[in-house]
Amino acid sequence: MDKFVIEGGTPLHGSIETNGSKNSALPALAAVLLTEDTVELARVPRVRDIKTMQRLLVDIGSIVDDSGDVLRAQTKEIVSPEAPYELVKTMRASSLVLGPLVARSGRARVSMPGGCAIGARPIDLHLMGLEQLGATIKQEYGYIEAVAPEGLRGARIRFDRITVTGTEDLVMAATLAKGETVLENAAREPEVTDLCNLLISMGAKIEGAGTSTIHIQGVDRLHGTPAPHEIIPDRIEAGTYLIAGAITGGDLRVTHCVPQHVQSLIEKMQQAGARIEQEGNSTLRVTAPDKLRSIDITTEEFPGFATDLQAQYLALMTQAEGISIITETIFENRFMHAQELIRMGANIRLNGRQAMVAGTMQLTGAGVIASDLRASASLVLAALVAKGETVIDRVYHIDRGYERIEEKLAAVGAHIRRVE
Repeated sequence: MDKFVIEGGTPLHGSIETNGSKNSALPALAAVLLTEDTVELARVPRVRDIKTMQRLLVDIGSIVDDSGDVLRAQTKEIVSPEAPYELVKTMRASSLVLGPLVARSGRARVSMPGGCAIGARPIDLHLMGLEQLGATIKQEYGYIEAVAPEGLRGARIRFDRITVTGTEDLVMAATLAKGETVLENAAREPEVTDLCNLLISMGAKIEGAGTSTIHIQGVDRLHGTPAPHEIIPDRIEAGTYLIAGAITGGDLRVTHCVPQHVQSLIEKMQQAGARIEQEGNSTLRVTAPDKLRSIDITTEEFPGFATDLQAQYLALMTQAEGISIITETIFENRFMHAQELIRMGANIRLNGRQAMVAGTMQLTGAGVIASDLRASASLVLAALVAKGETVIDRVYHIDRGYERIEEKLAAVGAHIRRVE
């Protein structure tokens, strides 16, 4: 397994470009299954989760060409409406093919999703919604089987709690259902809006994307994209690099991002003393203050503070004066990075879904292990400011969501290298 070796203590200066969003590209790839025509996607990130989804599409019957700047995929026929465990065990987004497969072929058999060890990620809301659309659901031997031989029909569905993948899955299923579907308490994340925009370009009738109520009028068929659909910039990657600039005491520009998508992080970082300025429509410049102040956060659904930036923000707070309280409301086991940060000298106390972080602590290099995607990013950030050498094991986690992160950071001054 690859490792990162990082020598800390160097401020970052320069510019880092944000890639397309992994969390937006995954449902966009699942949407390929809704039509027999060609779907073209631009700015698809070349990360491990995307490669896994592409292999899954090929198994199902798609032809995928990602050799150029634009990914082209076509599914003339659903050959095998199944997502096997061996293929999707490392990726929780496998559940996103449930809705498209049932809507297009009347049947889906999908392994219970895997992914990061950050807590339970039940897909009961997906299944409840599909049942309301007319599918029959059966779970056995680690698989979910959904059948709707007569097709799906529109329904009014209210989510008991906000679910991003559940909203995406049911939006896709509803595009080919008979009649109107209304999704209430739907997720408002930018990735949901991006998926809806893609589906609309393919002929879907959707209103209300980006709000808590989405209306979908089913159509008989969807067509391919009239032009390549550009995946939105990755807001989590952008946020990670903003924190990298601040934690190292640097002066960093993060380009090709959407500032509004990271507004909750910007506000907290500014309260902590970091200077963040918007340059043009898609560039943010972060400059570090002499001293950072401790500022509390509570993770929430969009537009609140993203749970996928909690670990990185916690690393930042180890360098802030005072005590900050980090409250995690989305996942119950998302402080696995804390113990590794403690090995590096951080002063962190855990109490259920809260972490109390006392700064400012001089972190020191150590051997640490990445437990999940965002935890691995927090360890990289901590290593950038730590004294001495840090070796991060199991960086395949970070490869699931960050494209060439070590090359990008090295280009702005970080002493980081990958060891195979």
